[in-house]
Amino acid sequence: MLKRVFAAPDPGRVRLRFAARAVLGIGLAVLVCGLAGYSLPGLVTGGLAALLALFTVTDPTVRGQAVTTALLPVAGLPVLAAAALLHAHPAARDIAFLAVVGAGVYARRWGPRGHSLGVFAFMTFFVAQFLHATVEQLPELTVAVVLSLLSAAAARFGLWCYERRLPQAVVPVPPTGTGFARVTTRQAVQAMAGGGFALLAGQLMSGQRWYWAVGATWWVFVNTASRGETLVRGFRRVLGTVLGIGIGALLVAPLHGAAVPTAVLVAVAVFGIFYTAAVSYTWMMLCVTLLAESLYGLLGVLTPGLVALRIGETALGALGAWLAVLFVLPVSTHAVTGAWIQRALRCVHTCTAEAAARLAGTADADPAPRVAELEHLLGRVRLSVAPLVHPLNPMLGRKRRARQVLALLDDCAREIRGLVAIAADPEASHDARLAAACWRVQAAVEALTADGTEPLTATDAAPPAELPALAHLHGLERALADLAAPLRAPSGSFLAGA
Repeated sequence: MLKRVFAAPDPGRVRLRFAARAVLGIGLAVLVCGLAGYSLPGLVTGGLAALLALFTVTDPTVRGQAVTTALLPVAGLPVLAAAALLHAHPAARDIAFLAVVGAGVYARRWGPRGHSLGVFAFMTFFVAQFLHATVEQLPELTVAVVLSLLSAAAARFGLWCYERRLPQAVVPVPPTGTGFARVTTRQAVQAMAGGGFALLAGQLMSGQRWYWAVGATWWVFVNTASRGETLVRGFRRVLGTVLGIGIGALLVAPLHGAAVPTAVLVAVAVFGIFYTAAVSYTWMMLCVTLLAESLYGLLGVLTPGLVALRIGETALGALGAWLAVLFVLPVSTHAVTGAWIQRALRCVHTCTAEAAARLAGTADADPAPRVAELEHLLGRVRLSVAPLVHPLNPMLGRKRRARQVLALLDDCAREIRGLVAIAADPEASHDARLAAACWRVQAAVEALTADGTEPLTATDAAPPAELPALAHLHGLERALADLAAPLRAPSGSFLAGA
């Protein structure tokens, strides 16, 4: 697991930049709030607001990121005010919290911006419970949020805006539909049901820290779109929490809330959250748990009993999510996986067409953004397939087919990257056979994504060594032809009904 995190590819050192900028932006936010003379709750609120602004805003363009960041206070501050006003009214507070849970998940239907605003609104309510925020604290916490968002924006768009130098990809959103056929609608209902269970069970376990269970349920649902994904994510959340608590016992407890070493540990935890998020949810949760323990240490309330309570509340939250996805409007893992595979295959064709146009001399043809989009889509396919390839999955046949599909899609991506690299060479020239090969790729994709169409068989003729672009297209044809068998196996087609 450790090797997976630190040996994972990081093209352009994007993950490293992402994590380093997060430490810079959050540190700047805490510094500004400190200079403003705010209390420790104000510093914590500001730091978490900056963390969320830097972590959750994922629009595909810098301008879009700026707009979403500007909208965060619109989503978060009314929720913060409601949480503070309802602090002394538990029943109304609980109903409002569940409403925020449902609205936050439902907002994912509007893509990355809706997702960011939904997460920020939920976490604002969560932080108010974490700090037991009251009406008297509301002015300070409100200004702390605004100052921290401005600081995060200064780091993201001023001090270190590395996105301007990267090809922008279209960030994928969950498959669409109408009514309860829409994944986000089903998940909003599931999240409210699971959150309701977690809230009641969490309050039976602790009248003070019950919100941990609701938070666990919420974060299990984030970035998942099927029953299997949610089950795996819940398992990884509990595992990451347990591991984080074990490490925290060695690192956090001996500090006894000392400000300077705890601040250093907080910075390390923040870096870990951002650096590991894209490759390991377990490691990210380990770092989140370490951060939470450090904050409780600063607040002077970290005890063995509190640590044990966190494990129990996290397990209750995961259980709530599992029960909801199993019994409340369940979403099939195969159906969601098939939808993402179809999008990835269509993107393969688009990449091929753009690269061929570039080789043919079309000046405005640029396949690079499409390659970035393909990488995002393949990442989403891997997330969706994760339950099928999990070591605990007893269905060996489906596990084997899922691994075969992933391997062949990776082959497609490798051939596409090679083709695009050749197309970027100004000396590359067009060959008449490229058009025929591109047509065969298009036909192969259409055969795979259209129900009832027989897939084409790739030609066995090896292309001449002096035509590397044609060699990549030939390899792509073979990979697409080989995908037909695992995708359409009678034991459980990935594309049936997708």
